[in-house]
Amino acid sequence: MTNTTSENKEVLLSIKGLCKHFELKSGLLNNKTNYLKAVDNLTLDIYKGECFGLVGESGCGKTTLGKMIAGLYKPTQGEIMFNGVNLGAITRNERRKYARDIQMIFQDPYSSLNPRMTVEEIISEPMVVNKTHHGPEISKRVEYLLECVGLAKQYKTRYPHEFSGGQRQRIGIARALAVSPRLIVCDEAVSALDVSIQAQILNLLDDLKSEFGLTYLFIAHGLAAVKHISDRIGVMYLGSLVEVAPKEAIYDNPMHPYTKSLISAIPIIDPNKRKDRILLKGDLPSPIDPPKGCRFNSRCFVENCQYKQESQILLPNGNHLVACKHVTEGGVVEH
Repeated sequence: MTNTTSENKEVLLSIKGLCKHFELKSGLLNNKTNYLKAVDNLTLDIYKGECFGLVGESGCGKTTLGKMIAGLYKPTQGEIMFNGVNLGAITRNERRKYARDIQMIFQDPYSSLNPRMTVEEIISEPMVVNKTHHGPEISKRVEYLLECVGLAKQYKTRYPHEFSGGQRQRIGIARALAVSPRLIVCDEAVSALDVSIQAQILNLLDDLKSEFGLTYLFIAHGLAAVKHISDRIGVMYLGSLVEVAPKEAIYDNPMHPYTKSLISAIPIIDPNKRKDRILLKGDLPSPIDPPKGCRFNSRCFVENCQYKQESQILLPNGNHLVACKHVTEGGVVEH
């Protein structure tokens, strides 16, 4: 899968046909088995040095995807290629080497930090486990990382409960940077923070991206936050991507019906620029029994679409990749 605007960029992470199905037991004797298809046949390229934003409704599989990339979940099937290496086909010892290159910032900055460990112990633990630093250089590295995320080095002796939510998230960011990763998965990294603090953390992440040469997968609900930090945006629905495009193209000219409904929900202050809100009918279908054919067909508002019973894949349409054959065949999406 190639975006026409990124043909000359180096692919750092390439995902092909990725699935994660959770087994569910039911029945009086637990003799019935169903599968929750959290991520289903997802394909995606993330380029070196970019921030790829990922948005979608709760339960669409964003966090599951992030945890598979970080190695916290094992895929049911599919490939995760990192810098040309298939992470699913290497040994456990080899996987540890690549685990240093892929780190994660979690949503809750309090529960993700061990309350019994000092800040220095929290940040230094990845260095000790991975044997990247030794002796006095560990303490110096901790102090340097604290300064990088905007905290005083004297804070290293304190415990997580002594900090505000924004400060705790800065500690989580410092921990992710401890072993010099190449890719960081930001899983709702600002959603638990106040709006003013969100802006500070987003600006910090943007600065660190340039300073450390990082690549981000930025998972979020807030469309404003994603627009602020991302280079490209992917829209996820029921375990699959339905649209991928540069952020300006997503916000100015959304093509998939689901993307149009998301963009229409963004509040606009100027009354002259406001557009009618697109209200989707029905609830989000169950990932245990997703709709046949097009995943969005049960909520799609395009009346004259003749492809609703066909499975959709991402196809190029200008600088967009759209999983809607009605759009790629030249159809107009109106509400």
